Amino acid sequence: MAIQNGQAHWEAEEFGVDLIEQTLGDLLDQRAAELPDKEALVYHYPEFGLEMRLSYSQYRHMVNRVAKGLLALGVERGDHVAVWAPNVPEWIFLQLALAKIGGVIVTVNTNYRAAEVEYVLQQGDIKLLCLTEELRGNAYLESVYDIAPELKDVAEPTQQKLQAARLPKLERVVLLGKASRPGVLLFEQLVALGETISDEALAARQASVNTRDVAMMQYTSGTTGFPKGVMLTHHSLINQSRVACTRGDLAADERYVTAMPLFHIAGSLGGTIYSMYLGCTLIPLIAFDPLKHLELFQQERGTFTFAVPTMLIAMLQQPRFTEFDLSSVRRIFTGATPVPVVLMEQVKERMGADCSIVFGMTETCGAVTQSFHTDSFELKAATVGLPIPHTSMKVVDPATGETVTCGASGELWTKGFSNMTGYYNMPDKTAETLDDDGWLHTGDLAAMRPDGYINIIGRVKDMIIRGGENIYPAEIEAFLMRHPAIAEAQLVGVPDQFMGEEVAAVIKLKSGATLSEDELREHCKANISRHKVPKYFRFVESYPLTMSGKVQKFALREQLIKELGLEEAADLKTA
Repeated sequence: MAIQNGQAHWEAEEFGVDLIEQTLGDLLDQRAAELPDKEALVYHYPEFGLEMRLSYSQYRHMVNRVAKGLLALGVERGDHVAVWAPNVPEWIFLQLALAKIGGVIVTVNTNYRAAEVEYVLQQGDIKLLCLTEELRGNAYLESVYDIAPELKDVAEPTQQKLQAARLPKLERVVLLGKASRPGVLLFEQLVALGETISDEALAARQASVNTRDVAMMQYTSGTTGFPKGVMLTHHSLINQSRVACTRGDLAADERYVTAMPLFHIAGSLGGTIYSMYLGCTLIPLIAFDPLKHLELFQQERGTFTFAVPTMLIAMLQQPRFTEFDLSSVRRIFTGATPVPVVLMEQVKERMGADCSIVFGMTETCGAVTQSFHTDSFELKAATVGLPIPHTSMKVVDPATGETVTCGASGELWTKGFSNMTGYYNMPDKTAETLDDDGWLHTGDLAAMRPDGYINIIGRVKDMIIRGGENIYPAEIEAFLMRHPAIAEAQLVGVPDQFMGEEVAAVIKLKSGATLSEDELREHCKANISRHKVPKYFRFVESYPLTMSGKVQKFALREQLIKELGLEEAADLKTA
């Protein structure tokens, strides 16, 4: 037992899993040597003319060609290369090619607009930017032209570097597309440049890469302030895959269908690196679409997926759901937001798959807790699992930093191999999150059971304080989702001049269901404590979402403040 004296402090255990020292480039080479003819990467999009089936040998060959192209462009160890694109094949090739040569891939949220991407390019010291021309009406390349108009004057981008006043570190822009545009290299030109680089030169660079080198930088907004570049190493990425796949009972025969965006840790790590670690087949979606996800499950005999709750709900609610043969699906990882019991019940009943719960954050390189495959359904439904191997955790009083007793709530702290090395060029922000003793302060409210299993109550910032009483949205959301008419529920706190905050519930009904505000209010009064009953109810068709499928509660809150005329109360609360 890793807990002693009734304190909510879990001392790290190995669980029979050792950590390994290997770089991502060496791991790919190992898989290609072991499994040269096995299917590694599949894109099945006949509707777009994209049909790709690469064996591990072909996969490595393509990655090596891209790596040589990057070397030809002068990408050095530690250089930052940003990718602003959906889940296209070039994204994955760039990720692994950069890892081979010691570069750092900087992931850019596909929702970003010009001002946001300019911030990343400046703050992240980006040397090379790779992007698609546009996505869903968001004109990526035009945004770059607006930020750096000098780009259009670059006559020969293979030879001439960009010199932009607002982006002094940016040297080149690579377009992941076929049409020529002023000042930019096409991806195929990048690959062609690599023909001048020898195998020996690539091998020498790869040999210089260290397992503790930063391999990836992901920008996260955190709770306040400007986005922060989270730095993650080869060591943390590979070992996170090792412990998560082992505990999740995943194997080399998985056919892994995933729509998690590659700019997110659950896509770039939980997709690309999980599959490479396992030696299994990765079948990405370019972007999430519930119908396409179901089609790929059937057509590709998918066995496993990683999907946040909103994605699972969208698949279950898809009108053609019953048309698909999902008999091959056996495992689903889910998390990122609270997973209601009723959702896991529906997934088991209608999809035949067991959900495993993972909980973590970008700063911890993904999961810090995870369910076991052998855990009972009730245990998986009630908690987010045990700490992962080689990871210590404790729950502390946010006001004092003292460890609380088991069962009491507080902020979750974690320490282990998967913690970030810090925020790029933000020492003060790093110190706020990662203390001198190596504890990472997650900002999550949690309670630890005597057996070490963790219950996530919510985010410290999401907790609603109504008249001095703490209200945890996840608890009430799970209750509301048990109502037969409700597909999804989201709770936010809105300002109130008397109580400080009041509870607002934003409800999405199941297709064809009807429910009035009065009926729902009476249902709440009859089944939960009075202070937990929302003061406001709103019914919506959809929620504002991030590209990773998380509900943007801050956007819901802002909308409600305007709709309810609470601007004055909001001003008083922040005064």
